[in-house]
Amino acid sequence: NSSHLSTNQSDFSSVFTQDVLPPLYFLIGLAGTVLNGAAACIFFRVPSDSGLVVYLKNMVVADLLMVATFPFRLAARLGVGGWRLHVVMCRYTAVLFHSSMYVGILFMGFISLERYVKIVRPAASHLLQTVAFARVLALLTWTFLLLCVLPNVLLTGAPGRQETWRPCVELKTPLGVQWHRVSSLFSVGLFWATLLLLLFCYSSIACRVYRSYRRVRHSNSAACRRSNRSIASLLAVFALCFVPYHVCRVPYTLSQMPAANFSWSSRFLLYQIKEGTLFLSALNVCLDPVVYFLMCGTFRESLLRKLPGPERGRSLTTAQSLSN
Repeated sequence: NSSHLSTNQSDFSSVFTQDVLPPLYFLIGLAGTVLNGAAACIFFRVPSDSGLVVYLKNMVVADLLMVATFPFRLAARLGVGGWRLHVVMCRYTAVLFHSSMYVGILFMGFISLERYVKIVRPAASHLLQTVAFARVLALLTWTFLLLCVLPNVLLTGAPGRQETWRPCVELKTPLGVQWHRVSSLFSVGLFWATLLLLLFCYSSIACRVYRSYRRVRHSNSAACRRSNRSIASLLAVFALCFVPYHVCRVPYTLSQMPAANFSWSSRFLLYQIKEGTLFLSALNVCLDPVVYFLMCGTFRESLLRKLPGPERGRSLTTAQSLSN
């Protein structure tokens, strides 16, 4: 492994980052393109007749934008395009990757909240379930995150150097370094707040399911159990893909600061962990279509109608049993 490690104190490349991760990104990029492309073809042919559909459509857009950054990350890892492509990735595609990820995280939170008010508070009328409010909330979410991440593009203006590999943080101006730290800590806080919201919604729905099942064992409790399973799948994807990365993001970000008192070996280890957990975050683009299938009956039935012949009939029967 030492033959694959650079002697440059700013270069944390390893066998893992240079030889293992690129083919893995290629595989999930290919799968994510196919799955989310199919999801987009289905979703954008069905009407936005509920807030849930609006939130899911925005998740598809976020996933497609994230997938679009994979070729740049892959090419940079393979050394294609040299230092110039690395600069493009730091200034633009890495920012797009992270902003798309946090858009997806926020919409997962909105979906869990929408399921909560539908199952736990069904007697009241809630804005979250209306199409108009969902569209306004989606627009505000994209605008807010764009304003937060735009300085990361504008303040990554230090010139690249052909002779050395440089971490993205070294391409930032002094103000850009400070903004990077603040925005990273803010993003981590946003993630943990969303996770707490997911846990609250899931536990509330699970309690409602249990009480409904104990009280009346008929179709209403069955509908609650289906919502319980769909929220559980959302929580599982959220925990698998995003929790590991956000556990290590704060110490990694702090290790990048100019005044940080981290040894080279500690920074190297944090970088390897960050890259590995970031890959898990990217894996989200392959798992989200499973959430769409479980969450949205319209998506599920539209997908199964596209199956040929006898398989379509059997699948539609299964879909109807899930929906009833």
